Amino acid sequence: MTQTGTVWANGDAYERFMGRWSRRIAERFADGLDASPGLRWLDVGCGTGALSGAVLERWAPASLVGVDPAEGFLEVARARLADLGDTVRFERADAAALPLPDASVDAVVSGLVLNFVDSPERAVAEMTRVLAPGGLVAIYQWDFTGGMPLLELFWDAAVALDPAVAPLHEDAKFGHWTPAFLRALLTGAPGVAATSVVVEPIEVAAVFADFDDYWTPFLGGQGPGPSYAMSLDDARRSQLREQLRGALPVAADGTITLTLRAWKAVARTVGGAA
Repeated sequence: MTQTGTVWANGDAYERFMGRWSRRIAERFADGLDASPGLRWLDVGCGTGALSGAVLERWAPASLVGVDPAEGFLEVARARLADLGDTVRFERADAAALPLPDASVDAVVSGLVLNFVDSPERAVAEMTRVLAPGGLVAIYQWDFTGGMPLLELFWDAAVALDPAVAPLHEDAKFGHWTPAFLRALLTGAPGVAATSVVVEPIEVAAVFADFDDYWTPFLGGQGPGPSYAMSLDDARRSQLREQLRGALPVAADGTITLTLRAWKAVARTVGGAA
């Protein structure tokens, strides 16, 4: 997905930076859904296919469509899931204009995406539009108010060196994506049964072999943090690296373990069970 001032387009670079952790959170999310085999699925903002792959493995869908505006991401997703034939297809599309008819799928999911779209309310309205009665809509977002230290510690270090970049901090941009906000987003969507909305946390451990394993992906230029890091000259980037090195919880064996938390919001549209 893309947002003004944000680069999210190169699938391989994203995989090195966030893909290994987004896959793990996607697996936890998919495992916890109240679904069944043989349904028609849609993955909105599918990126490199982490969530699509988790749904395919866990729920054996009759069909799955993944949409994303970034062709570089779609290329990685298609390559990853190429052996699944007609069960899966990936299309370039915007979350606010889904290329599917009304009531044409049984389950719509979206992971780590809606904070990057211009109007998450419009995107969720599109998601519920394509859902059959009783269909499942489920989304999850990183908790940027203490639950995403992988990025929060980076921006803490950047702001400590240059307070002028504070507006770029994930908390400043996305701190409003709280459980209450997610609940309101789904409760206010057309066709959603308000009493069905449930919001819960999902956590995974991100273990880095050493500091370089944490730092090197920031040099890939994908996303706000890496883009900022690569905008610095060598001296300032080295200063940022050392500021960050001192802030990370490094164990005696050199490993770094960070607990990552996302918020999951799930609901059903009005009607019979999917």
